[in-house]
Formats: sequence, C-alpha cells, structure tokens
Amino acid sequence: MPQAHLEPVRTGTANPGQAPAVAGSDDPLLALVLHSLDEDQAQDVVTIDLEGKSSIADHMVIASGRSSRQVTAIAQKLAERLKHGGHGNSRIEGLPAADWVLVDAGGVVVHVFRPEVRSFYNLERMWGFGEGSAGAA
Repeated sequence: MPQAHLEPVRTGTANPGQAPAVAGSDDPLLALVLHSLDEDQAQDVVTIDLEGKSSIADHMVIASGRSSRQVTAIAQKLAERLKHGGHGNSRIEGLPAADWVLVDAGGVVVHVFRPEVRSFYNLERMWGFGEGSAGAA
C-alpha cells in the first residue's frame, strides 16, 4: 500500500489578509483551511498528503481545540470561510457533541478534536502508514 506523507504545518501569516503558504503546496483550498485554523487558534495542526493515495481527498488536516466550544467554533468558522471563499457548502459531522468534528471540504478533509479524543483515535498514526509520528505546528 502506498505511503501517505505526514507534514507539520507552518502557522502564522506574514500578510494578515492572505492565507499562509504551505511548503510544497499551491492548493488554494488547503491554504484557506490552514489559514482558518490558524486564525481560530487551533492547536497541533498536522496535514497529511493523500494525493494519489486515497480517493477520499487530496489532503487530510487534523487539529485540536482546547474545549468542545472551541472545536465547534473552529469548525463553523471554517465552513463559513470556505463558503465565502467560493468553495461551496462543506459537510459537517459531529457538531452536537463536538468531541470530534469532521469538515468535508471536498479536496481537503478536516478533523477537529478535543485533545483527549484525538489521542484516543490517533488518526495521524493510522493514516501515516508506518511513518514516524507527525510533528506539530
């Protein structure tokens, strides 16, 4: 089975009005997602390159919020920014409990967790296909 590429995400923007560039990526959807997560102070953001390795998406992004309330806010603001950015309506799952919220933006799938739930499911390890542990931003 092909290996996915785990890549820590650089956060923080030099230009406040623009989404940050991701090393080796020119995907505007991924840049918008990462910018939104950075704006909402998501923690431990990791991106996994799935391009050519999975049919579900080109990229998977995993992030944490400090509380259920922050997880909800991160997901809702992300969906709003995606819509206003011309990427259409995203599908959101998991908002009622807000332990693990999935935002499906088409080419990018975003998982936002509370830290305890994230460590339990450990998606980075599952999707890393045996690579070393992913670095945090």
